Amino acid sequence: MLSNHNNEISFTSEIRVRFTETDPLGIVWHGNYIQYFEDGREAFGREHGISYLEQKANGYTSPIVSSSCEHKLPLRYGDVATIKTTFIDSPAAKMIFRYRIFDPKGRLVCIGETIQVFLNEKGELSLTKPEFFAKWKEKMEL
Repeated sequence: MLSNHNNEISFTSEIRVRFTETDPLGIVWHGNYIQYFEDGREAFGREHGISYLEQKANGYTSPIVSSSCEHKLPLRYGDVATIKTTFIDSPAAKMIFRYRIFDPKGRLVCIGETIQVFLNEKGELSLTKPEFFAKWKEKMEL
């Protein structure tokens, strides 16, 4: 599902909790939520043409420089969770994503945010928006 309003673009995707992601009680280990954020971000990127592969094809990588995660309720083995990934527009040369993860009953289980910057092929920080990113934002009407 796609939505675009107020200088934000969202995409909703799903994941199924695997046995290897849980502790002995069948509850998702807290560190796996960061991986779920990545799953949501990759689904968003594939949908909107800003995937890691597209970034690499344009000579850039976008490492995460900040991440936060707040847990509300647990997910359990076998749950199909919904990840709402929202791109937050910024005038800076960075990407901000916010995440909301919901359990099969639609209850909010986790919220979080990541911030990524752009590095060129030499590993140098880009202080201005890369051309491909500026064009992408224009196309997305941000």
